[in-house]
Amino acid sequence: MTLPNMPLESLYRTMRRIRTFEERVAELYARGLSAGSMLHLSIGEEGAAAGVAAAMGERDSFTTHHRGHGIFLARGADPGRMMAEIGGKDAGYCRGKGGSMHIADMALGHLGANAIVGGGIPHVVGAGLSHKRRKNGAISVAFFGDGAMQQGVLYESMNMAALWDLPVLFVCINNQYGMGTRIDRATRSMDFDRRAEAFGLAAAMVDGEDVEAVFQTAQGLADGARAGKPGFMAISCFRFFGHGRMDKSPYRTAEEEQIGRKRDPLAHARAALIARGLSDEAALEKLDAKVAREMDATIDLTAAAEPPHAASMFRDVYGPGEPEPEPLRVRLDRILASV
Repeated sequence: MTLPNMPLESLYRTMRRIRTFEERVAELYARGLSAGSMLHLSIGEEGAAAGVAAAMGERDSFTTHHRGHGIFLARGADPGRMMAEIGGKDAGYCRGKGGSMHIADMALGHLGANAIVGGGIPHVVGAGLSHKRRKNGAISVAFFGDGAMQQGVLYESMNMAALWDLPVLFVCINNQYGMGTRIDRATRSMDFDRRAEAFGLAAAMVDGEDVEAVFQTAQGLADGARAGKPGFMAISCFRFFGHGRMDKSPYRTAEEEQIGRKRDPLAHARAALIARGLSDEAALEKLDAKVAREMDATIDLTAAAEPPHAASMFRDVYGPGEPEPEPLRVRLDRILASV
Protein backbone atom coordinates (compact mmCIF):
# COMPACT_ATOMS: atom_id res chain seq x y z
CA MET A 1 0.00 0.00 0.00
CA THR A 2 1.29 3.43 -0.91
CA LEU A 3 0.82 5.89 1.92
CA PRO A 4 0.03 9.53 1.17
CA ASN A 5 2.64 12.11 2.06
CA MET A 6 1.97 14.79 4.65
CA PRO A 7 4.22 17.80 4.06
CA LEU A 8 6.79 18.01 6.83
CA GLU A 9 6.31 21.80 6.89
CA SER A 10 2.68 21.31 7.94
CA LEU A 11 3.60 18.80 10.64
CA TYR A 12 6.31 21.12 11.96
CA ARG A 13 3.86 24.03 12.14
CA THR A 14 1.39 21.92 14.12
CA MET A 15 4.09 20.84 16.54
CA ARG A 16 5.36 24.40 16.94
CA ARG A 17 1.85 25.63 17.73
CA ILE A 18 1.46 22.89 20.35
CA ARG A 19 4.84 23.59 21.95
CA THR A 20 4.25 27.33 22.11
CA PHE A 21 0.71 26.93 23.40
CA GLU A 22 1.93 24.67 26.19
CA GLU A 23 4.61 27.21 27.11
CA ARG A 24 1.88 29.85 27.37
CA VAL A 25 -0.19 27.49 29.53
CA ALA A 26 2.74 27.32 31.92
CA GLU A 27 2.90 31.12 31.89
CA LEU A 28 -0.82 31.36 32.58
CA TYR A 29 -0.31 29.18 35.64
CA ALA A 30 2.67 31.19 36.85
CA ARG A 31 0.60 34.38 36.59
CA GLY A 32 -2.19 32.86 38.69
CA LEU A 33 -4.70 32.98 35.85
CA SER A 34 -5.43 29.26 35.50
CA ALA A 35 -8.41 27.52 37.07
CA GLY A 36 -7.45 24.75 39.47
CA SER A 37 -4.05 23.63 40.69
CA MET A 38 -3.19 20.85 38.22
CA LEU A 39 -1.84 21.39 34.70
CA HIS A 40 -0.20 18.64 32.67
CA LEU A 41 2.06 19.76 29.82
CA SER A 42 2.75 17.59 26.77
CA ILE A 43 6.04 19.24 25.77
CA GLY A 44 8.16 16.54 24.15
CA GLU A 45 5.11 14.64 22.88
CA GLU A 46 4.21 16.91 19.96
CA GLY A 47 5.16 14.32 17.34
CA ALA A 48 2.52 11.92 18.65
CA ALA A 49 -0.27 14.49 18.60
CA ALA A 50 0.60 16.01 15.23
CA GLY A 51 1.34 12.71 13.48
CA VAL A 52 -1.81 10.86 14.52
CA ALA A 53 -4.10 13.88 14.09
CA ALA A 54 -2.84 14.33 10.53
CA ALA A 55 -4.02 10.80 9.73
CA MET A 56 -7.52 11.41 11.05
CA GLY A 57 -10.49 12.47 8.94
CA GLU A 58 -12.90 15.32 9.48
CA ARG A 59 -15.69 13.11 10.83
CA ASP A 60 -13.50 11.05 13.15
CA SER A 61 -14.06 11.23 16.90
CA PHE A 62 -11.58 10.87 19.74
CA THR A 63 -10.96 10.99 23.47
CA THR A 64 -7.86 12.16 25.32
CA HIS A 65 -6.24 11.74 28.69
CA HIS A 66 -5.44 14.55 31.13
CA ARG A 67 -2.41 15.56 29.03
CA GLY A 68 -4.46 16.35 25.96
CA HIS A 69 -4.00 20.04 25.08
CA GLY A 70 -1.73 19.26 22.13
CA ILE A 71 -3.99 16.57 20.70
CA PHE A 72 -7.01 18.86 20.69
CA LEU A 73 -5.00 21.68 19.13
CA ALA A 74 -3.74 19.32 16.41
CA ARG A 75 -7.35 18.42 15.65
CA GLY A 76 -8.19 22.03 14.85
CA ALA A 77 -9.15 23.55 18.19
CA ASP A 78 -9.13 27.31 18.64
CA PRO A 79 -6.21 28.06 21.00
CA GLY A 80 -7.98 31.15 22.35
CA ARG A 81 -11.03 29.17 23.44
CA MET A 82 -8.77 26.45 24.82
CA MET A 83 -6.78 28.89 26.93
CA ALA A 84 -9.99 30.54 28.15
CA GLU A 85 -11.22 27.13 29.26
CA ILE A 86 -7.98 26.44 31.10
CA GLY A 87 -8.46 29.83 32.75
CA GLY A 88 -11.99 28.89 33.81
CA LYS A 89 -13.58 31.62 31.69
CA ASP A 90 -17.01 31.72 30.06
CA ALA A 91 -15.40 32.07 26.61
CA GLY A 92 -13.90 28.59 26.92
CA TYR A 93 -15.03 25.44 25.14
CA CYS A 94 -16.99 24.28 28.20
CA ARG A 95 -17.73 27.78 29.52
CA GLY A 96 -15.00 27.36 32.10
CA LYS A 97 -16.51 24.22 33.67
CA GLY A 98 -14.08 21.72 32.20
CA GLY A 99 -10.76 23.39 32.84
CA SER A 100 -7.52 21.82 31.69
CA MET A 101 -8.42 18.16 32.19
CA HIS A 102 -12.01 17.98 30.96
CA ILE A 103 -12.15 19.90 27.69
CA ALA A 104 -14.63 18.57 25.14
CA ASP A 105 -16.20 19.72 21.88
CA MET A 106 -18.58 17.53 19.92
CA ALA A 107 -18.32 19.79 16.87
CA LEU A 108 -14.67 18.76 16.45
CA GLY A 109 -15.34 15.16 17.43
CA HIS A 110 -13.77 15.57 20.86
CA LEU A 111 -15.75 13.25 23.14
CA GLY A 112 -13.91 14.59 26.18
CA ALA A 113 -10.65 14.55 28.06
CA ASN A 114 -10.57 12.42 31.20
CA ALA A 115 -8.51 12.75 34.37
CA ILE A 116 -9.07 9.08 35.27
CA VAL A 117 -6.25 6.89 33.93
CA GLY A 118 -7.77 5.00 30.99
CA GLY A 119 -11.17 6.56 31.69
CA GLY A 120 -11.77 7.74 28.13
CA ILE A 121 -10.79 4.51 26.40
CA PRO A 122 -14.15 2.67 26.49
CA HIS A 123 -15.94 5.74 25.12
CA VAL A 124 -14.38 5.18 21.69
CA VAL A 125 -15.74 1.64 21.62
CA GLY A 126 -19.26 3.05 21.84
CA ALA A 127 -18.40 5.76 19.31
CA GLY A 128 -16.86 3.16 17.02
CA LEU A 129 -20.03 1.06 17.21
CA SER A 130 -22.03 4.15 16.31
CA HIS A 131 -19.78 4.91 13.33
CA LYS A 132 -20.08 1.30 12.14
CA ARG A 133 -23.87 1.22 12.33
CA ARG A 134 -24.17 4.59 10.63
CA LYS A 135 -21.73 3.47 7.93
CA ASN A 136 -20.23 6.97 7.84
CA GLY A 137 -16.63 5.87 7.21
CA ALA A 138 -15.38 7.48 10.43
CA ILE A 139 -13.16 6.00 13.11
CA SER A 140 -12.83 6.78 16.81
CA VAL A 141 -9.39 7.21 18.39
CA ALA A 142 -8.48 6.78 22.07
CA PHE A 143 -5.38 8.67 23.20
CA PHE A 144 -3.94 7.58 26.55
CA GLY A 145 -0.65 7.38 28.42
CA ASP A 146 1.57 4.43 29.25
CA GLY A 147 0.02 4.28 32.73
CA ALA A 148 -3.20 3.03 31.12
CA MET A 149 -1.36 -0.02 29.76
CA GLN A 150 -1.84 -1.50 33.22
CA GLN A 151 -5.60 -0.79 33.33
CA GLY A 152 -8.06 -3.61 32.77
CA VAL A 153 -10.52 -1.36 30.94
CA LEU A 154 -8.04 -1.07 28.06
CA TYR A 155 -7.99 -4.83 27.51
CA GLU A 156 -11.77 -5.12 27.78
CA SER A 157 -12.07 -2.35 25.20
CA MET A 158 -9.52 -3.86 22.81
CA ASN A 159 -11.21 -7.25 23.07
CA MET A 160 -14.65 -5.82 22.30
CA ALA A 161 -13.34 -3.68 19.44
CA ALA A 162 -11.68 -6.71 17.85
CA LEU A 163 -14.66 -8.99 18.48
CA TRP A 164 -17.07 -6.57 16.79
CA ASP A 165 -14.68 -5.38 14.05
CA LEU A 166 -15.09 -1.77 15.13
CA PRO A 167 -13.45 1.23 13.41
CA VAL A 168 -11.32 2.08 16.43
CA LEU A 169 -7.67 3.03 16.93
CA PHE A 170 -6.01 2.84 20.35
CA VAL A 171 -3.02 5.20 20.73
CA CYS A 172 -0.68 4.85 23.68
CA ILE A 173 1.61 7.88 24.12
CA ASN A 174 4.44 6.33 26.10
CA ASN A 175 6.29 9.23 27.73
CA GLN A 176 8.17 6.77 29.97
CA TYR A 177 6.51 7.79 33.24
CA GLY A 178 3.17 7.27 34.95
CA MET A 179 3.31 10.19 37.35
CA GLY A 180 6.67 9.46 39.04
CA THR A 181 6.95 5.75 38.19
CA ARG A 182 9.12 4.79 35.24
CA ILE A 183 7.38 2.42 32.88
CA ASP A 184 9.89 -0.41 33.29
CA ARG A 185 9.12 -0.39 37.02
CA ALA A 186 5.41 -0.76 36.34
CA THR A 187 5.45 -3.64 33.85
CA ARG A 188 7.74 -6.52 33.02
CA SER A 189 6.91 -6.56 29.30
CA MET A 190 7.52 -3.47 27.18
CA ASP A 191 6.18 -5.08 24.00
CA PHE A 192 2.89 -3.20 24.03
CA ASP A 193 2.15 -4.14 20.42
CA ARG A 194 2.18 -7.83 21.26
CA ARG A 195 -0.46 -7.27 23.93
CA ALA A 196 -2.77 -5.72 21.34
CA GLU A 197 -2.03 -8.42 18.77
CA ALA A 198 -3.14 -11.03 21.30
CA PHE A 199 -6.66 -9.57 21.05
CA GLY A 200 -6.62 -9.60 17.26
CA LEU A 201 -5.71 -5.95 16.61
CA ALA A 202 -3.27 -4.68 14.02
CA ALA A 203 -0.46 -3.16 16.08
CA ALA A 204 2.73 -1.15 15.74
CA MET A 205 5.29 0.72 17.81
CA VAL A 206 6.95 3.91 16.59
CA ASP A 207 9.42 6.53 17.80
CA GLY A 208 7.61 9.80 18.51
CA GLU A 209 10.71 11.82 17.71
CA ASP A 210 10.02 11.19 14.02
CA VAL A 211 6.65 12.83 13.28
CA GLU A 212 6.63 11.54 9.69
CA ALA A 213 6.99 7.96 10.91
CA VAL A 214 4.16 8.54 13.37
CA PHE A 215 1.95 9.90 10.61
CA GLN A 216 2.63 7.07 8.19
CA THR A 217 2.08 4.40 10.86
CA ALA A 218 -1.12 6.07 12.02
CA GLN A 219 -2.37 6.43 8.45
CA GLY A 220 -1.93 2.73 7.78
CA LEU A 221 -3.67 1.70 10.99
CA ALA A 222 -6.46 4.25 10.48
CA ASP A 223 -7.10 2.91 6.98
CA GLY A 224 -7.32 -0.58 8.43
CA ALA A 225 -9.72 0.57 11.15
CA ARG A 226 -12.02 2.12 8.53
CA ALA A 227 -12.12 -1.27 6.85
CA GLY A 228 -13.14 -3.02 10.07
CA LYS A 229 -9.70 -3.96 11.43
CA PRO A 230 -9.19 -2.07 14.70
CA GLY A 231 -5.65 -1.01 15.48
CA PHE A 232 -3.23 -0.12 18.23
CA MET A 233 -0.06 1.94 18.22
CA ALA A 234 2.42 2.82 20.93
CA ILE A 235 4.40 6.03 20.42
CA SER A 236 7.57 6.35 22.44
CA CYS A 237 8.57 9.86 23.52
CA PHE A 238 10.01 11.72 26.50
CA ARG A 239 8.07 13.99 28.81
CA PHE A 240 10.26 17.08 29.16
CA PHE A 241 8.72 18.26 32.42
CA GLY A 242 7.19 16.71 35.51
CA HIS A 243 3.81 15.04 35.80
CA GLY A 244 2.13 18.32 36.75
CA ARG A 245 3.23 21.91 36.56
CA MET A 246 4.53 21.85 40.15
CA ASP A 247 6.36 18.52 39.80
CA LYS A 248 10.15 19.06 39.77
CA SER A 249 10.81 15.45 38.65
CA PRO A 250 12.93 14.40 41.66
CA TYR A 251 12.57 10.81 40.47
CA ARG A 252 14.69 11.52 37.34
CA THR A 253 18.41 12.17 37.25
CA ALA A 254 19.85 15.20 35.49
CA GLU A 255 21.60 12.85 33.07
CA GLU A 256 18.34 11.09 32.19
CA GLU A 257 16.63 14.41 31.49
CA GLN A 258 19.56 15.62 29.39
CA ILE A 259 19.49 12.47 27.25
CA GLY A 260 15.68 12.44 27.06
CA ARG A 261 15.40 16.04 25.88
CA LYS A 262 17.59 15.21 22.91
CA ARG A 263 14.59 13.24 21.63
CA ASP A 264 12.94 16.47 20.56
CA PRO A 265 10.46 16.02 17.67
CA LEU A 266 10.63 19.74 16.79
CA ALA A 267 14.42 19.74 16.59
CA HIS A 268 14.30 16.55 14.51
CA ALA A 269 11.76 18.00 12.05
CA ARG A 270 13.55 21.35 11.86
CA ALA A 271 16.85 19.67 10.99
CA ALA A 272 15.13 17.53 8.34
CA LEU A 273 13.46 20.56 6.73
CA ILE A 274 16.78 22.35 6.41
CA ALA A 275 18.72 19.25 5.29
CA ARG A 276 16.20 18.55 2.51
CA GLY A 277 16.20 22.15 1.34
CA LEU A 278 12.51 22.53 2.17
CA SER A 279 13.15 25.53 4.41
CA ASP A 280 15.89 27.54 6.07
CA GLU A 281 16.58 29.07 9.46
CA ALA A 282 15.22 32.47 8.48
CA ALA A 283 11.90 31.07 7.26
CA LEU A 284 11.51 28.85 10.32
CA GLU A 285 12.31 31.72 12.67
CA LYS A 286 9.64 33.77 10.93
CA LEU A 287 7.12 30.95 11.37
CA ASP A 288 8.05 30.53 15.02
CA ALA A 289 7.60 34.26 15.65
CA LYS A 290 4.17 34.24 13.98
CA VAL A 291 3.07 31.32 16.16
CA ALA A 292 4.41 33.08 19.25
CA ARG A 293 2.27 36.12 18.51
CA GLU A 294 -0.78 33.92 18.00
CA MET A 295 -0.28 32.23 21.36
CA ASP A 296 0.56 35.46 23.19
CA ALA A 297 -2.90 36.66 22.24
CA THR A 298 -4.51 33.68 23.99
CA ILE A 299 -3.23 34.90 27.37
CA ASP A 300 -4.49 38.42 26.73
CA LEU A 301 -7.89 37.02 25.75
CA THR A 302 -8.07 34.84 28.86
CA ALA A 303 -7.02 37.63 31.20
CA ALA A 304 -9.73 39.93 29.80
CA ALA A 305 -12.49 37.29 29.57
CA GLU A 306 -15.32 37.11 32.08
CA PRO A 307 -15.79 34.15 34.43
CA PRO A 308 -19.02 32.17 34.02
CA HIS A 309 -22.02 33.68 35.77
CA ALA A 310 -23.29 31.75 38.77
CA ALA A 311 -26.70 31.39 37.13
CA SER A 312 -25.12 29.26 34.38
CA MET A 313 -23.86 26.54 36.73
CA PHE A 314 -26.59 24.09 35.71
CA ARG A 315 -26.46 24.83 32.00
CA ASP A 316 -25.67 21.71 29.92
CA VAL A 317 -26.21 19.54 33.01
CA TYR A 318 -29.91 18.84 32.47
CA GLY A 319 -31.66 17.96 29.24
CA PRO A 320 -33.41 20.52 27.03
CA GLY A 321 -36.71 21.58 28.56
CA GLU A 322 -35.88 20.22 32.00
CA PRO A 323 -36.30 22.81 34.78
CA GLU A 324 -33.02 23.78 36.37
CA PRO A 325 -32.63 23.57 40.17
CA GLU A 326 -32.91 26.86 41.95
CA PRO A 327 -29.45 28.11 42.94
CA LEU A 328 -28.98 28.21 46.71
CA ARG A 329 -28.28 31.94 46.72
CA VAL A 330 -31.51 32.65 44.84
CA ARG A 331 -33.44 30.38 47.16
CA LEU A 332 -32.04 32.09 50.26
CA ASP A 333 -32.80 35.53 48.85
CA ARG A 334 -36.37 34.45 48.14
CA ILE A 335 -36.84 33.01 51.62
CA LEU A 336 -35.33 36.05 53.33
CA ALA A 337 -37.45 38.39 51.24
CA SER A 338 -40.61 36.68 52.48
CA VAL A 339 -39.70 36.98 56.15
